[in-house]
Amino acid sequence: MTLSIPEELVSVMKKHKEIKWSEVARQAISEKVRELKLMDQILSKSKLTEKDAIEIGKKINQGIAKRHKL
Repeated sequence: MTLSIPEELVSVMKKHKEIKWSEVARQAISEKVRELKLMDQILSKSKLTEKDAIEIGKKINQGIAKRHKL
């Protein structure tokens, strides 16, 4: 696997050579895979359609927007 990393991150990483960056990446990927597996497991039992999920998401976003308006 090849990763493309922005130069500003590379410069910070070079300052911290004591950190095993490949291990940091492996852990981050592993955590994301764990989250995806859990999401797949939850969704496999759901009776919501994609349309239902989009509609719920819109309502949640509207509620958040109202709460944070000045």
